[in-house]
Amino acid sequence: MKNIILIFVGALVTAVAVVVIVLRGALAGGAQAATGGEAPGTLWAFTPDSLEGKPAPLSQWKGQVALVVNTASKCGLTPQYKGLEALYVEMKDRGFVILGFPSNDFMGQEPGTPEQIRSFCTVNYQVSFPLFAKVKVKGDGKDGLYSWLTGGGLEEPTWNFTKYLVGRDGRVIARFGPRTTPEDPELRAAIDKALGSGN
Repeated sequence: MKNIILIFVGALVTAVAVVVIVLRGALAGGAQAATGGEAPGTLWAFTPDSLEGKPAPLSQWKGQVALVVNTASKCGLTPQYKGLEALYVEMKDRGFVILGFPSNDFMGQEPGTPEQIRSFCTVNYQVSFPLFAKVKVKGDGKDGLYSWLTGGGLEEPTWNFTKYLVGRDGRVIARFGPRTTPEDPELRAAIDKALGSGN
């Protein structure tokens, strides 16, 4: 009987250790849940690394409307960078930010180093909105931020330049597909509504 109890206790300890490791893995690599008191159900609770590899708490944009976009430098949709930058410049003074997350998930279309990505975006599109470290946005090992973005039932990115609109309260409002351009009237109307309503 004593041996059975010891085996049971050992198995329980092992199970707890596995759960801890899995949770750590879910939060690792790019976006991580912060411990700064933000509600875990908001965008502001994450601290991804910047493209330069330094922690960049999303809480610094708390209260703004955010468009979260997975980006790539060698995609047919890469010219959307131009429209995204124009949208950002036009609306940033109203409390709007674009958060770009390079990803190599789709046919290896973002193979570059951080330095190469920064140079490409600056030289070709004069990107001034925040860019973050490369992350995995779909499937096994999906970054914690993207698990949160899709946790309410929204579809995960199906290609580069999928867009998630987040309100001033840090909660997801809508998902827009990769081929929805930054100039799309429906996307712009949704951003305007979020900016105007204070949601």
